[in-house]
Amino acid sequence: MNGKPITLKHDWEPLENISPKLQLAVVCSEDQNYLKHFGFDWKAIEKAMRENEGGKKLRGASTISQQTAKNVFLWPGRSYVRKGFELYFTLLIELCWSKERIMEVYLNSIEMGDGVYGAEAAAQHWFGKKAGKLNKDECAALAAILPNPRKYKANPPGSYVAMRIGWIKQQMDFWGNKLDYNKYNDEEGSGNGAVKKEKK
Repeated sequence: MNGKPITLKHDWEPLENISPKLQLAVVCSEDQNYLKHFGFDWKAIEKAMRENEGGKKLRGASTISQQTAKNVFLWPGRSYVRKGFELYFTLLIELCWSKERIMEVYLNSIEMGDGVYGAEAAAQHWFGKKAGKLNKDECAALAAILPNPRKYKANPPGSYVAMRIGWIKQQMDFWGNKLDYNKYNDEEGSGNGAVKKEKK
């Protein structure tokens, strides 16, 4: 495309080889109800629909589970048929996989740069180190570019990405800088907790 050769970078790593700080950073950035919901964040979907109908800048409300289903099982593009398959596969992986497994697949399939897929390839591409060695600032930087990884740079970050890095780090502090996958295992219900949201 654009006269440039297409180069893809992708290295699969098990979850234990990916920094826990990156796991938390993407939750803070993309899906703060990840540990609570069963694949869909209905409150976020309703809010996005209201904002989109109100003429504001279009925003999505895809959870990490939905993004994983799209990245692994579906083709690029938008259609009602594709959305139907997305719903099916999202429910399927929530039924069959643990939250840790969904996160592992997500962090190994998400695009984190132009042609850069997965946390390990992104860590090497942007910071010259392994995904397990990323520090808090670097993890927040990778999470900050997820809205448009082909446009934004994790290193060095532009003004918008730098702003998002600061916000994500703040959210990580609110979470105690740790993602506890077992936090809600003994609680009934899902997707009803209030979290601090980024101002758009």
